[in-house]
Amino acid sequence: MTSATRAAPLLADRLSALPDPRDRRGRRHPLAAVLLTAACAVLAGARSYLAIGQWARHAPQHTLARLGFRPHGVLGVRTAPSTSTVRRVLLAVCPGGLADLVGTDPTGADQVAVDGKTARGSRSHAAPAAHLLAAVTGTGRTVTQLRVPAKTNEVTAFRHLLAPFDLTGVTVTADALHTQRDHARHLVEDRQAHFLLLVKGNQPRLHAALRALPWPRVRARYDRELGHGRRETRSLRVLTVTDLHLDFPHVVQAAKILRHRTDARTGKVSRQTVYAITDLTALQASPQKLAHLARSHWTIENRLHFVRDTTFAEDASKIRSGHGPENMATLRNLAIDTLQDAGHKGIAAGLREVSYAPHDRPLDLLNLP
Repeated sequence: MTSATRAAPLLADRLSALPDPRDRRGRRHPLAAVLLTAACAVLAGARSYLAIGQWARHAPQHTLARLGFRPHGVLGVRTAPSTSTVRRVLLAVCPGGLADLVGTDPTGADQVAVDGKTARGSRSHAAPAAHLLAAVTGTGRTVTQLRVPAKTNEVTAFRHLLAPFDLTGVTVTADALHTQRDHARHLVEDRQAHFLLLVKGNQPRLHAALRALPWPRVRARYDRELGHGRRETRSLRVLTVTDLHLDFPHVVQAAKILRHRTDARTGKVSRQTVYAITDLTALQASPQKLAHLARSHWTIENRLHFVRDTTFAEDASKIRSGHGPENMATLRNLAIDTLQDAGHKGIAAGLREVSYAPHDRPLDLLNLP
C-alpha cells in the first residue's frame, strides 16, 4: 500500500485499495462495505463472526447506505451481508494490508514500540496458536501488526513489520528478544531511525558488560507512580558508553532501571533491574526522555494486548482458520484506537456506551458519511 493510500482521510477510501480475494462471479457486496460492517460490529461489542452477522442482519437501511451497500431491485432495498459472507471475507482478505490501512502512519512520531502477543484460543490440533507482532506509537495508537509465520519467531518478522513506513527520526523500542545487532544496524543505517532496546540474559556477554559498568558513581533519578493496584518506584541511571567498547553497533548510551513494586492489597514487594541501550546521544535524549521512552514502551501491553484479552476476551476466542485470528485482532485494535480517540479512558465503558446506539454510534466514530 502506498503512503498516500494510508493517509486517505476516510476509512472507506483506504479500505477500497485492498485487493478483493473473492471470485468475481457472485460478488454481491463491495469488499470495503463488508469490512466496514465488521469494524462497526466489533466497535459495538461483537466478538465473533456470528455476532457480526447478527449486527448486520438488524442494521436499518440508512446504516447499510452509510456502509456502502448498493440498492437492488425496483424498491432499491439494500441487503446486509450474511454471517457466512463476513466469515469468508475475514478468512481470506490480506491481513497485512488490512492492518496497514486501518492503522496510524508513524511518520514524525517520537516513538514506535514493538511487541508480540499470542492469541491462545486460536490453537488447533493441526496448528499452533497465532502469534501476532504489533507496532504502536508512544501515544498508544496502533501502527500495524502481522502474524509471525509458523516455525519462525518475532526476530525474523521485525523488518517486515516496519518495512512499509517512514521511520526517519523515530525511536523504535523493543524488548530483549529484539536486542539484535542486525536490528540496530537496520534501524540506524537503512531507516535513519533510532533504537532503545532492553538487555537481558539472552545476550549474556552484553548483559554482563552492562552490569559491570560503574553505576554506583552515577546519580540516580527517581520516579514514583500509583495505579493498577500497586505502588511503583523507579530509579534510572544513565551512562555514555562510546569509549567503553561495548560489542553492539551504534550504541551511545546505556541505562540501568531499577523497579520497586509494592502490591497495594497484599503488601508484597518485588524488585526488578532492567538494562537498556540506545544510539541516542545525551544531547538527543536526556535521562528524563530515556525514562519516558522506557515507560512508554509498555503502552503496547497496557493499552492494546491487555485490553484485547480482558475486554474482548481474545484468548477465549475460537476463531482459528485462515487469516481470521489476525484480521479479528486488527478490528479490535481499530475499535480500541477509535474509542481512545473519542475520549474513552476505559474501553469496556466505551463499548457499553456505543452499544446503546449500535447502528449509528460506530459509524459516527469511524467518520462514515
